[in-house]
Amino acid sequence: MDQKKVAKLNLESNELPAEFPILSGSMGPDVIDIRKLHAKSGMFTYDPGFLSTASSSSEITFIDGEKGILLYRGYPIEQLAEHCDFMEVCWLLMKGELPTADEKDSFVKSINAHSMVNEQLIKFYQGFRRDAHPMAVTVGVVGALSAFYHEALDVSDSQNREDSAIHLIAKLPNITAMAYKYNLGHPFNYPQNHLSYAQNFMHMMFAVPAEEYQPNPVLARALDRILILHADHEQNASTSTVRLAGSSGANPFACISAGIACLWGPAHGGANEACLNMLEEIGDESRISQYITRAKDSNDSFRLVGFGHRVYKNFDPRAKLMRETCHEVLDELGLQDDRLFKLAMKLEKIALEDEYFISRKLYPNVDFYSGIVQRALGIPASMFTAIFATARTVGWVAQWSEMISDPEQKIGRPRQLYTGKSTRKVLPISERT
Repeated sequence: MDQKKVAKLNLESNELPAEFPILSGSMGPDVIDIRKLHAKSGMFTYDPGFLSTASSSSEITFIDGEKGILLYRGYPIEQLAEHCDFMEVCWLLMKGELPTADEKDSFVKSINAHSMVNEQLIKFYQGFRRDAHPMAVTVGVVGALSAFYHEALDVSDSQNREDSAIHLIAKLPNITAMAYKYNLGHPFNYPQNHLSYAQNFMHMMFAVPAEEYQPNPVLARALDRILILHADHEQNASTSTVRLAGSSGANPFACISAGIACLWGPAHGGANEACLNMLEEIGDESRISQYITRAKDSNDSFRLVGFGHRVYKNFDPRAKLMRETCHEVLDELGLQDDRLFKLAMKLEKIALEDEYFISRKLYPNVDFYSGIVQRALGIPASMFTAIFATARTVGWVAQWSEMISDPEQKIGRPRQLYTGKSTRKVLPISERT
């Protein structure tokens, strides 16, 4: 990092301006290093949501929201989704480089070797109501993994961190699928090591003892692409949650459980579920114009979900890929005439042609298409965020491991602008009015 440039802060109380180094990364905006701001000025910064604050340095993921760029370790997401599978992307995020054939083979074998969960863990599911949301179950069960892998508690050991990462990536599809099966009242399916990661996930979710299950390769590829596109997304809310929890030295299972809990929020990982619920509310193509009118009315609480993005200002690079996948899946299953899918495509057409949406850059985002794809795969809306969590686990563990290894890492301690009462005296209860 370049530390030759400085920013000067002029304060009326200081005769001389306070100087702060300007750091330059390999891509993206420079950042002002304000770690000594309080010591030099007696002040803190105020940045709700940390929208202008770099909380860490990272080599993993880069986003340029203005240009619609998403890179994993320098590789464009478009190329990774086209040429790689999820296992290769996992290795890339964890190790920094794409694997060789031998490295991939060894990694897949390691994942397969740890895909099963302890049989005692299966009993945990019996403590949940059958109608419990899969995310509620997943949060609890993932956190409980720390009770089975005591070595993970020593996060200072690099081998422990590596083993924990493998356990989490390997077991999340199983844990998520069991949450789904428990909800249905179906028996759990053990993983099948001869299947790919995505195929195995589908097997554990959809297979039943009464008949043989053969994953459709087109659908498995679609699920694999969903996993790739959601594997990491820089310092978002859930990733920041994982890093903040990890900064205390908490074990990785607790940290990932915290990330899953954060992801559950409708403004984050719940967006694709909310999008499908919106389509169900609209119900029919004949009602689209009514809801478009409502979306344009600033006095109406209704908002179109799945359009625009907080980070990507022009287009979401993942959306184009997911749109292609969407049509591949619909063609494979012959669902082009399905009521909800026709509704979604009509809504997409309007959003791409209507000046109101164009001027505000409210284009269909990845959540819009991924919800449609997952519904076509037979995945219920309640499972969408759990699928997201399974995909994002590798990003979380990569970010967590990077943070633990960072010599500049400190326990997170955000500051505040206090606006409450100033110091006052406690009166005896008899004198209070």
